[in-house]
Amino acid sequence: MILGIETSCDETAAAIVMRDQFGRGTIRSNVVRSQFDEHAAFGGVVPELAARAHVTWLDHIITQACREAGIGLADVDAIAATAGPGLIGGVLVGLTTAKALAAALGKPLIAVNHLEAHALTARLTDGVQFPYLMLLVSGGHSQFVLVRGVGDYERWGSTIDDALGEAFDKVAKMLSLGNPGGPAVEQIAKSGDPKRFKFPRPLLREARLDFSFSGLKTAVRLQAEALAPLSDQDVADIAASFQQAVADVVAVRSRQALERFNAEFPGQQMQLVVAGGVAANRTIAAALKAVCAAAGAILVVPPIALCTDNGAMVAWAGAERFALGAHDGLDFTARPRWPLDLDDMRIAPDAA
Repeated sequence: MILGIETSCDETAAAIVMRDQFGRGTIRSNVVRSQFDEHAAFGGVVPELAARAHVTWLDHIITQACREAGIGLADVDAIAATAGPGLIGGVLVGLTTAKALAAALGKPLIAVNHLEAHALTARLTDGVQFPYLMLLVSGGHSQFVLVRGVGDYERWGSTIDDALGEAFDKVAKMLSLGNPGGPAVEQIAKSGDPKRFKFPRPLLREARLDFSFSGLKTAVRLQAEALAPLSDQDVADIAASFQQAVADVVAVRSRQALERFNAEFPGQQMQLVVAGGVAANRTIAAALKAVCAAAGAILVVPPIALCTDNGAMVAWAGAERFALGAHDGLDFTARPRWPLDLDDMRIAPDAA
């Protein structure tokens, strides 16, 4: 039974998750407090405000998670907390709290890579078996990762500029749609014409699996400036055309990634796991569903509440590592950047 703490951005979260001897997980509680109200006036997340809100609310969130799970803190087997990547002030709040609890309770500490938490969530929700391909699309990350096992990852492609969620947020800001940008763009795009504007599909003529959304974002800005003042229909059509361009890029890249997976693992059932908040976008989801159907691959998208930042994914990643004998010292350092494919992610064979 693992307590998971997540404070890497603007959600303060804690959860209790159990993992049995067969590797099956059960979420006993999962409490998330969004900081939307604290940041709404600024059009985006303010790191200092986020860290202060974590300090204010984290103890209460942990207490609530234990109460909903029907346990006391002394009943958990280990304390897991996001140790990076993320906004360093927030990461420090969660990791320091976890260290204090671990020391006071005499429990092991598990420092969790936020990206690994996303990568392993599908094993909690759908029992996905290794190896599989993950597409992580969120406000801070856009990348393809080969997941061979717990702690064993290979990054196949990433964004060379903006993350996809960041691009949605910036386009929403250009069109005065408010924050968070992803849902706002998707909502207004429903009444728009996705074929009205022919926005670019960056990097699609290149064989690499990287993304680039900066040029697409610039094209949207230029089009909006050329049409100003924008009518409601102009805004809807720009949003729909932007969203379609994104969906096309993600679809092509996913097809290429699945082809590579098939070449490297012939005869292995292809599985594409999608993680991150952008997974909630229905246009992108439909494009990925079509790609997987054509390729004979299984598309796995965890419930959206577990695709966005939450404590259950951190607790589960901690449980997966703990089951293999891994734990960390109280001197573990918080990290604003922490790529999944670093050697220090691997679990030593003699960890147990």
